[in-house]
Amino acid sequence: MSKKFVWALLLAAGAALAQPVEREGVKFEPTAQVGGTGLEVNGACVRTRAIFKLYAAGLYVPPKSNSAQALLAQKGPRRLAMTMLRNVDADSFAGPLNEGLKNNHTEAQIAAFKPQIDAMNAALKAVEEAKKGDVLHFEFLPDSGTRITVNGQQKGANIPGEDFFAAMLRIWLGDKPADGDLKKGLLGG
Repeated sequence: MSKKFVWALLLAAGAALAQPVEREGVKFEPTAQVGGTGLEVNGACVRTRAIFKLYAAGLYVPPKSNSAQALLAQKGPRRLAMTMLRNVDADSFAGPLNEGLKNNHTEAQIAAFKPQIDAMNAALKAVEEAKKGDVLHFEFLPDSGTRITVNGQQKGANIPGEDFFAAMLRIWLGDKPADGDLKKGLLGG
């Protein structure tokens, strides 16, 4: 038996034994496919604001890591999956994302990302309202950029630039994350 074959068997066995991660009744499967690449759930947590539970989020990456810097530097397909825990209109959803971008980037970086931020906001406004139970995916596909889907339906065009996907991840994993507990959870803690 070749070493490659044995390694493939071990990975398959490990994936078969892996259990979903559950947060607030939302299950994040141990693996996902994005752009033909197998990803592992790195961690999951619930985003709260004040006393309200907004969404459960799970981060899928090719190699798992508990280092925000390592995850932000990763290349290739990745996914941030969210399941809404309450109804949120587009402006109330997009506003904190824009705030998170501003909190984790310089003014010059924000200015450089303006076309991508505008495209993200347009895609989110097309949603109008994310309803309790809706599943949103922010996925990076190397050939086409960041894809935003709601319940499997793409919203807007793909947003170019792997650097923009990393910028989006800084909303949750940056030095000034939207929610410290969520950052810890996405890092597998």
